[in-house]
Amino acid sequence: MKPQDRINMLQEKIVSQDLAGVLLSYSRNVFYYTGTAQPSYLVVLPEDYFLFVRSGFEFAINDVFISKEKMKEERRLGNIYQEIFAGLRKANKRIGTELDILTVEQFKGFRKAFPDYEFVNISPVVFDQRKKKDPSEIEKIRKACDALHQGHEAVLNTLRLQTDITELELAAVMENAHRVAGHEGIFFIRHPDFFMSRGPIASGPNLFKISGVVYTITGVGLSPSVPAGPSRRKIETGDVIIIDIPTHVDGYHADQTRTYVLGKADDKIRTMYDNLKDIADHLIENMKPGMKCSEIYGTAIKRAQDLEAIDSFLNFGKGRRSRLLGHGIGLELNEPPVPSEYDHSEIDEDYVIALDMHMMDESVGVVKLEDMILIKDKGNEILTKSPRHLFEIT
Repeated sequence: MKPQDRINMLQEKIVSQDLAGVLLSYSRNVFYYTGTAQPSYLVVLPEDYFLFVRSGFEFAINDVFISKEKMKEERRLGNIYQEIFAGLRKANKRIGTELDILTVEQFKGFRKAFPDYEFVNISPVVFDQRKKKDPSEIEKIRKACDALHQGHEAVLNTLRLQTDITELELAAVMENAHRVAGHEGIFFIRHPDFFMSRGPIASGPNLFKISGVVYTITGVGLSPSVPAGPSRRKIETGDVIIIDIPTHVDGYHADQTRTYVLGKADDKIRTMYDNLKDIADHLIENMKPGMKCSEIYGTAIKRAQDLEAIDSFLNFGKGRRSRLLGHGIGLELNEPPVPSEYDHSEIDEDYVIALDMHMMDESVGVVKLEDMILIKDKGNEILTKSPRHLFEIT
């Protein structure tokens, strides 16, 4: 599928769901369908479409891959209603829009501008379309993975040369390498009031302190204001260090976690990491198009049981265990599909899944491994570039 075909696919869904049209305003969706992230309303009808640019028209007209004849400068919803929807002769007056992310005040504005229409949530339809990545998207994800690897290399070089370093300083080293490699300095997660640093990093005892902000190994952050990410704790010889800082390049995200040890890892840490990698390798080999996300989760649990590692697999301590193995990734850092106990949707070819798993044993330590997997009929591909072993810095 070419980017120019994305609107056609959405139009097919509009017809099958008997909608008058779709009104999109979320920047990631507008970018997906048009090529610009300038503030806009994208109106898609069963047989036509229009991009109403609210501001930044001179940028948008150079960004888009859609026909420039379909673009107008317009910021008032009422004017869009009068131009497009007021005269539509359609019995079922329903418009699809992104109800999951509109604020109450925004929704009131939509209702006021479209008094005779009902709004329904189109986000599941858009998400379902976005799951399958076309070649242009995969190429952008590869670039984001390249930037990730540059950050990993910077961490290795720094730890080899400078042992007297804090979590915050090490995170800054990685973030700087990401930025120089093209990371756009932001990531998108579709949750209201979401906050985190540039990504989780933790070492030593901080590995066991799991903040409620993100359902992973979080780090403790710099203050209660943002309780996740690096702290000012000085990394000590013998510490395990886990770094999970994503990148975002040309609109697409990449996510990778690697585990490092400052010094030699003890045998129990090595065994725990070997078991984790075994589970990851088993999933990468066995995930297939048509497999349910919940089946992927069950496969991982079974492998952990066979390895007699189930007590530490996905353990968060205090009787808590994660029920997910990762997330889809693309225009947003976390998006469907979600390989988990509760997602029964099927994966398909050209889906990209970030397998994000950890082991925790309160008497031993914590290890984590995350890679991005491109699902293919004839064998899956690991998109992340950094080696996947336990890194001992001696």
